[in-house]
Amino acid sequence: MNQLNQDNLTDMGFTQERFPAGTHICLIYSQESERRTTIGKFLQSGVRAGEKVAYFTDTLTPEAVRAWLQELGIALPEEDGFAITAAESTYCPSGEFIPEAMLQTLREAYRQAKAEGYPNMRVSGEMSWALRDIPGSDRLMEYEALVNEVLVTHPVTAICQYDANRFSGATILDVLKVHPMMVVRGQVVQNPYYLKPQDFLKAYQSRA
Repeated sequence: MNQLNQDNLTDMGFTQERFPAGTHICLIYSQESERRTTIGKFLQSGVRAGEKVAYFTDTLTPEAVRAWLQELGIALPEEDGFAITAAESTYCPSGEFIPEAMLQTLREAYRQAKAEGYPNMRVSGEMSWALRDIPGSDRLMEYEALVNEVLVTHPVTAICQYDANRFSGATILDVLKVHPMMVVRGQVVQNPYYLKPQDFLKAYQSRA
């Protein structure tokens, strides 16, 4: 957990336990219904708490995401507090994935949310865009590791979604190594596979 934010606990929506703002979580799933229920509750909780909420979709259009959230009974705010954007254009606005640029985007989004008066910010992204051989997508795990450092000073609460049916076992193991927390049977638990960013990057880069 992010020790700097123990006094700023946030409701995840799908579990009764509250966690510090800036918690970095992975949802590794194999059932679409499980994903939609978990993420829907996570997003709904952010809306109810008056947080700025962003969702990065890959498998559905933004309109389709709004439709399934509404089917779950989630009332989406009319103002700019809830944004749904295409994951690929969010992570790769130039057509290439550049971790440093996305990390800066995350910092700026948090600063803007606070400047606009939001108490916290939460995001969730579908990571399947990285399976399309987009230039730079091989650096995704590097980015995920470094996110942990950014969230110490810019505590965006984040759930990264990985479809176990599409990503390789080796990639899923790396996903576990870069997320300090994980969703297991609808609960957020400490991840025993997690490595500190510099430890992971040292081992990861030696494999290249």
